[in-house]
Amino acid sequence: MPKSGPASVEFSHVSMRYGPVTAVDDVSFTIHAGELVTLLGPSGCGKTTTLRMIAGLEIASEGQILIGGKDVTRLSAADRDVSMVFQSYALFPHMTVLENAAYGPTVKGLGKAQAEAMALEKLALVGLKGFEKRYPSELSGGQQQRVAVARALVLEPQVLLFDEPLSNLDAKLRRRVRQEIRELQQSLKLTVAYVTHDQEEALAVSDRIIVMSNAKIAQQGSPRELYEAPANGFVADFIGDANLVDVTIDAVQDGQAQIMLGPLRMTLPARGLTPGPAKAAIRPHGITLGEGLAGSVRKASYLGDHVELIVSTDIGELFVISGQTDVLPAEGASINLSFAQQSIALVQ
Repeated sequence: MPKSGPASVEFSHVSMRYGPVTAVDDVSFTIHAGELVTLLGPSGCGKTTTLRMIAGLEIASEGQILIGGKDVTRLSAADRDVSMVFQSYALFPHMTVLENAAYGPTVKGLGKAQAEAMALEKLALVGLKGFEKRYPSELSGGQQQRVAVARALVLEPQVLLFDEPLSNLDAKLRRRVRQEIRELQQSLKLTVAYVTHDQEEALAVSDRIIVMSNAKIAQQGSPRELYEAPANGFVADFIGDANLVDVTIDAVQDGQAQIMLGPLRMTLPARGLTPGPAKAAIRPHGITLGEGLAGSVRKASYLGDHVELIVSTDIGELFVISGQTDVLPAEGASINLSFAQQSIALVQ
């Protein structure tokens, strides 16, 4: 079979409507060939519908979808060179690992020997050499996930799609499998669209992240861009937690804004904002115990490698993550907080 290689995916003003309900509203983005892009957002934001439109499992109501520069907007799933790894893995319980992995080429009419050779190659790639004769029920969750990936890879699709692929795994296994998916994507230079609601997972695996909210794109960019320069309060809070505090911008000069954070005067990148009311997104990790803003500990939790505090202050209640684990402040204790300037972003 000729190898088509990874391809780009382009959405241009795509919408998806189910009667009066708009599931995806005028969405445009590009996934470059060989890039892993995550669609991230809460339940009902439109991310899974977007993934299903790439797959051809849903046909867009409006707009244009290109894969590898070819218009596939009206093509069915069978006519698109894409494969999806489903949340449930969707393995056939009565088939062996090898039969599951060889299913795609078998359905396409390739001979049994060729289909099995292709499947064996991909099973070895995902670390399942020697598991060929086992059945899904004899595998761990992580191994079942790998069979699903091998089956999706066997036809060497132009685009590989993952729909919440780690949600059935425990926390420790999730970390390991997401690392395996990232390494595989990078070594094979696969084009991947990856859906999750888990922001830590998105930060760990992505070249770029598209954050969705209420059927629209809230912001897209690299993990670092979204974390350090969120476009608005929603993105700030969704990516990595944020304390959203009301502030007033007193003056802006040369792109720098003067604000007061309680008694503390700070200079921050204005990010296009003008004097007047604004919000500051303050990362919990960027708040340390020390000189600065007075507060009272409302709740304190010890979590091994860090301490989580909820502190009442004059600028509102702040969530603090501190690496100072030697002392756990008592509830009701008076403390002072200081702020790392790079952990604060002004948002609209």
